[in-house]
Amino acid sequence: MTCEIAWFSALCDDDYEFLGVHDPHLKSSWEHCRNIVLRAEEGGFDNILLPSGYSLGLDTTAFAAAVATQVRQMKLLWATRIGEDWPPQLARRIATLDRILGPDASGKAGRLNVNVISSDMPGEVITSAARYARATEVMQIVRTLLNGDPLDHQGEFYRLKLDPPRVTTISGRCPAFYFGGLSEDARECAAQGADVYLMWPDTMPNVRAIIADMTTRAARHGRTLKFGYRVHVVVRETEDEARAYADRLLSKLDDATGRAIREQSLDAKNYGVQRQAELRGAAGGDGFVEENLWTGIGRARSGCGAAIVGTPDQVLAKLRAYQAEGIEAFILSGYPHAQEADLFARHVLPHIAHGPLQI
Repeated sequence: MTCEIAWFSALCDDDYEFLGVHDPHLKSSWEHCRNIVLRAEEGGFDNILLPSGYSLGLDTTAFAAAVATQVRQMKLLWATRIGEDWPPQLARRIATLDRILGPDASGKAGRLNVNVISSDMPGEVITSAARYARATEVMQIVRTLLNGDPLDHQGEFYRLKLDPPRVTTISGRCPAFYFGGLSEDARECAAQGADVYLMWPDTMPNVRAIIADMTTRAARHGRTLKFGYRVHVVVRETEDEARAYADRLLSKLDDATGRAIREQSLDAKNYGVQRQAELRGAAGGDGFVEENLWTGIGRARSGCGAAIVGTPDQVLAKLRAYQAEGIEAFILSGYPHAQEADLFARHVLPHIAHGPLQI
């Protein structure tokens, strides 16, 4: 089985040697985040997530446009928050980024994918149901326009009658939408509009249950989904070394600092974040909630809060276990991001069949 292996660039002030201790050498900057992207491409990763945060770090769109001129093979998974752009402008922006990034190896398709985020905008508070309904409409509008079809959309949030934009993607089709969320509203939004449903770390029974639920939901809309998994990794030659490094990451973190980091995100109160907190609560004294899945990293993160920790063989076995459940795309990261990308690329990546996800 082939899967997509992606890395993560720390655009949102999320890179550390010791969790919770800000390091000026690892701060979110054009140079630092670009270097993570280039190291990931050199290491052979298929894709890289460029996250989005308003009060944290760099602007994702400006960064994506700049770094698109510097990568030659790897895909970019560009994150955008629904409500940031008027939907027709968003379609044009996606098409433009796709063109800047350039074609894949076949020359017939682009290398841009879109991570759709539905969250409150700064200063805006609307209900969960309304936010996700808005996101569903936006995905429908953008998909129609970028597929080259005329648009006649009469919805709750947008009423638009438009021709497709002049600037098209390289393939002439809409790039894949990657989308995550655990609430009822989020799941229905993904079932109707997404191509890849992303989940944060969870126990294997819960991963299995989520995939089954989302497969059923998508089928009710006459659709199918692919599944992705976002998780950190700590890979070392021995399990003792991996666990020691995980402990080292937390060695300078106090509870108050960790709580402040978790609460600074606009998304800090959502259902997925609550589930990550539940995982930490269910873990044993060493922070492991199941074999090789360590929740300690979530003490200093509001979102993805667990790591696969172990030897190359153990990490590889864990990834293959997720694949057996239906996961086809992985978005990985580690602290510091460039260093851990190198370690994963050397010790795990050559031993797993991988390539860009085909939608």
